[in-house]
Amino acid sequence: MTQKEMGIILSCSQRVYSDYERGVLDIPTEILIKLANYHNVSIDYLLNRTNKKETNV
Repeated sequence: MTQKEMGIILSCSQRVYSDYERGVLDIPTEILIKLANYHNVSIDYLLNRTNKKETNV
């Protein structure tokens, strides 16, 4: 998947998504939620707070 495609899914530009990936910008909560839902993982997993991919839903 390209950054442009992921940007469309997350409702942001390719450039902003690239900045998230490179750590230039902090990822807002609403984008973290969209990423976690898209990948079917917990936000804690995305933030490296756990090795468990499962969500608590």
